[in-house]
Amino acid sequence: MNITIRTATEQDYRAIEEVNREAFWNLYFPGCNEHYLAHELRQHLDYIPEMDFVALVDGKVVGSIIYSRSYIEDEESKRVETLTFGPFCVHPAYQGRGVGTTLINHSIEEARKRGAKAIIILGDPRNYCRHGFKSSRDYHISDSSGRYPFGQLALVLEEGFFEGKLWHFHYSPAFEMDMKGLDQFDSSFPPKEKKHQPSQDLFSIAIRAYLD
Repeated sequence: MNITIRTATEQDYRAIEEVNREAFWNLYFPGCNEHYLAHELRQHLDYIPEMDFVALVDGKVVGSIIYSRSYIEDEESKRVETLTFGPFCVHPAYQGRGVGTTLINHSIEEARKRGAKAIIILGDPRNYCRHGFKSSRDYHISDSSGRYPFGQLALVLEEGFFEGKLWHFHYSPAFEMDMKGLDQFDSSFPPKEKKHQPSQDLFSIAIRAYLD
């Protein structure tokens, strides 16, 4: 299977939203909001158009990864810019076929070219440790409250940069968007059934888990 990666264009946006909806529907809760997040994130100042990539197979968008600006602060309030990706998705029909790995590897290389110190995300370690991500606790990078979420992961791009200090991670306010428009936005897509499935219970446990 030939996978092509390129920067997303405005003509790709609807297809990206559709792939997000297919990939996340009922995964974390009945329905999903990732397609709406992808739509709204592009209106925010922290969105990075040059780090918005799509994966294509036979000219069709089958995967997407969108980056935004984030930052960490040390104990003296010194701020260092970092990168965060999400939503990141692969259409269910193409999962397990190298699309996600190709997207991530490409975006990591682009992050290195930008001189980024680290990529920090909130995600399932089972999906990202294979790509070099580790618990942010290994680098003494807590969340903004000083705790270490189970799913807060870091890929350090400049070895040794974070040593000897304690850091607090701050993701973009874009991820705290108002969801009041979600239902109206979702109504513009074909109807899908909202239902419960076990992955939602696993997610509920994971997002409340912290490391000592």
